[in-house]
Amino acid sequence: LRRKGARVMRAYGISGGILAAILVFSLWNSSYMTASTVRWREQLQQADAQAQSEAWTEAVDTLAGSYDDWSESQTYLHIVARHDTVDDAEAMYRRAIAFGETEELSEFHAELSDLRDQLRLIAEMEALNIRNVL
Repeated sequence: LRRKGARVMRAYGISGGILAAILVFSLWNSSYMTASTVRWREQLQQADAQAQSEAWTEAVDTLAGSYDDWSESQTYLHIVARHDTVDDAEAMYRRAIAFGETEELSEFHAELSDLRDQLRLIAEMEALNIRNVL
């Protein structure tokens, strides 16, 4: 009887350990995604402000730097986030760069605004909350 009880307790311990590891990873992922998207959104805000000031070279450079930063996380993003959401943000980055290179202020501003919202959505989808769990 003791051996059976020990096996049951060990099974509960293993299951509890796995659940704890999943919870820790979920918390870390939520924090990482929030920090990353906040950083990218701030970079986009800076590029938008530079474009508003007619500093197009700086705006495009800032946006290109943000895109490079974003690109470094592509593998991870495709593992943890929905592919269509990540792909949409990728396309928005490319369109924004094109609008910046042609110095089209209204389109550049609108695309950056949409991209900031898309990045917020990515972070929101990875947040650990009851809506995402259920």
